[in-house]
Amino acid sequence: MSAEVPAATPAKSDFIRDLIAADLAAGRNDGWVVTRFPPEPNGYLHIGHAKSICLNFGIAQENVPKSRCHLRFDDTNPAKEDTEYVDSIMEDVRWLGFDWGDNLFYASDYFEKLYQFAEQLITKGLAYVCQLTPEQMREYRGTLTEPGKPSPWRDRSVEENLDLFRRMRAGEFSDGDRILRAKIDMASPNINMRDPALYRILRAHHHRTGDAWCIYPMYDYAHPLSDALESITHSLCTLEFEHHRPLYEWLINNVDGLPGRPYQREFARLNLTHTVMSKRKLLQLVKQSLVNGWDDPRMPTISGMRRRGYTPAAIRDFCKTIGVTKFQSLNDFALLEHSVREDLNANALRAYGVLKPIKVVIENYPEGQVEHLEAPNSPDAAKGTRQVPLSREIYIEEDDFMETPVAGFFRLYPGGEVRLKFAFCIICKEVIKDSDGRIVELRCTYDDATRHGKKPEGRTKPKGIIHWVSARHAIDAEVRLYERLFTEEQPDAGDADFLECMNPESLTVTTAKLEPSLANALPGSHYQFERVGYFFADPKDSKPGAPVFNRTVGLKDSFAKQQAKA
Repeated sequence: MSAEVPAATPAKSDFIRDLIAADLAAGRNDGWVVTRFPPEPNGYLHIGHAKSICLNFGIAQENVPKSRCHLRFDDTNPAKEDTEYVDSIMEDVRWLGFDWGDNLFYASDYFEKLYQFAEQLITKGLAYVCQLTPEQMREYRGTLTEPGKPSPWRDRSVEENLDLFRRMRAGEFSDGDRILRAKIDMASPNINMRDPALYRILRAHHHRTGDAWCIYPMYDYAHPLSDALESITHSLCTLEFEHHRPLYEWLINNVDGLPGRPYQREFARLNLTHTVMSKRKLLQLVKQSLVNGWDDPRMPTISGMRRRGYTPAAIRDFCKTIGVTKFQSLNDFALLEHSVREDLNANALRAYGVLKPIKVVIENYPEGQVEHLEAPNSPDAAKGTRQVPLSREIYIEEDDFMETPVAGFFRLYPGGEVRLKFAFCIICKEVIKDSDGRIVELRCTYDDATRHGKKPEGRTKPKGIIHWVSARHAIDAEVRLYERLFTEEQPDAGDADFLECMNPESLTVTTAKLEPSLANALPGSHYQFERVGYFFADPKDSKPGAPVFNRTVGLKDSFAKQQAKA
């Protein structure tokens, strides 16, 4: 074995890491830690998978040099799998900052070995070919309070079972006509141990093996044996696999010739408010065109979050913050947004953008005059400055003006004064409306003595500071404003139809007025539109000269405020 992952700063301790530390102290596995991330290529990865990716690859990074993490595709159900999903999964893992090196595997790499292991179990009298229909299987299986009944085919001879299993492989039987089952215990209190299926007949084209096979191993059979074939030391799964662990161990203990003896431990999956994590439900959203594909920025998929402008560092920080426990919990989406906001606050460039523009004419500013004001690109002085043009006509945000101001409103109103950021103060003199009574223009004057934050003697300094863009120089850009995809905190709780609580306002598209420096924003670049939020030049649709921006997250940090109150 060779180390193929870089060293990493140890994460905070949790029960998984404590378990591994105990194994290392006891000298188990010759001091090796070998983990794996084993997705099924039947959909795109979501934020829940990010937790498993960070855990498995993170543990490998923390235990160099005697460690590695495999990426293995458990591709045992060709009817639902596709190379599109394989490619997307590899892209997501790399984007999150992890690399499997030479350790890329597929369960399909082991199809012949898995088949031979099945024959071995038959020879030992531990597996048999069953002809019950799916309906009969459910009837014979029993319930949580009643034991199951033995299949009529359970006591076939080894010779007959081997013959039938080989004929299954040869394609003599139709799909679903026969299955191979483990012979364990039909009275077990764990239903997963009541003679579970190991192989089924399925004529489906496989994305790697083509039509070479018409029988395929079940996931619960292929998964532990693939772990063992790869000498995985620690098989880390989410809690829904806890009741499958006895079968995992039964297979490891009853199959001879395995190079490794992994053991499985479970941790709580990642759950988020206002989100569904079921791949089946996410696929439903895509197929019914309720979203614009797997990478729709409203989706909880990693590709969707990437397109929205979430950063790998933010997702890794979020996974580290929620930690690894044995207890199911529901994490507030605001906590994820907090991690995103913290990263972007430190790294996104600043710019001016007005989403709901009102024109302002500064009447005493010379017509035709243009000046350029120096504005910092970031609180980090090392990122330099830019020149922002100012002219007689500007746009300000609709929300920064109120015709009849309420108490505590410190922005612009008739007769009121406000500072234009990095410029001077203006006073509203007149409000112009159209025939429908809508405000279309504000007439203001400016005071040149208030430049550079100065306050003339004897005057009160205005409390409000607003952003703006020069109307003469502003560019028009499509801006996509994203909100929660679901209105309910737990959209698929109980028997609820999750589609009924989809948010009809989860996407609003508007044309914004932006400062001219954004005209050539590179696709995939992050900005903070000052006083508005964090935005991301869409990596698919945005082009230099015709930018399209997605709102990643607003400036308001609701989670931080909740924590402060607590």
